[in-house]
Amino acid sequence: MLKILIVDDEVSITTLIDYHLQKEGYETVMMHDGYEAYVEALEHPYDFIVLDVMLPNMDGMEILKELRKHQVNVPVLLLTAKDETVDKIIGIEFGADDYMTKPFSPRELTARIKGILRRTASSSQPVNNQQVATDEKITIGELTLNLSAYTIHKDHELLDLTKKEFELLAYFMNRPKRIIDRETLLHSIWNEEIYAQSRVVDIHISHLREKIEKDPKNPNYIHTIRGFGYKFDWQQER
Repeated sequence: MLKILIVDDEVSITTLIDYHLQKEGYETVMMHDGYEAYVEALEHPYDFIVLDVMLPNMDGMEILKELRKHQVNVPVLLLTAKDETVDKIIGIEFGADDYMTKPFSPRELTARIKGILRRTASSSQPVNNQQVATDEKITIGELTLNLSAYTIHKDHELLDLTKKEFELLAYFMNRPKRIIDRETLLHSIWNEEIYAQSRVVDIHISHLREKIEKDPKNPNYIHTIRGFGYKFDWQQER
């Protein structure tokens, strides 16, 4: 039975979500304080977190940021009363897997959770009809990707990547020297998530370059192919 943490300061909302998720067979825990929820998620394993943005003592964005900082890569769906693009972008940058604004349909929320859990479970599997690397470890240049440990090292130094950054880099490293357009990346990494747009790809690639490139403006790994998309093609420094 998968275990889901539901965090919202409104008891009526957590109760509603809890009711629908338990009907689907999930084990649930409800919390209403931001800091207490952060400690709970940090110390106990969960398969999914439904996380409100506006919380007492510690807001949802800060919780998400700190969880990712401590390598807690559990899928997170953010809830908020706001419907502003800037909030969505911030949530994406901090490592959110999806985003819903209040009021929302409990059925849609449940469907989103199921979809994310399916994609998470299959994210390390090869895409149909595509030739990809199957080794646990993939080394290109100074980068070593460990698919089973969910880690990436650069010259033996562990890099701190969000879940989406890791999945994006793994997708590239499994397909070196191929030109991949934004739409393909959106479909493969974000699938049907509602906020996903080409700008999301550019943001994540920008962050990846900051973490893996010596000079992000003159990359040796992820190259922009103007008018087409991106290509992962390591070029040894001279």
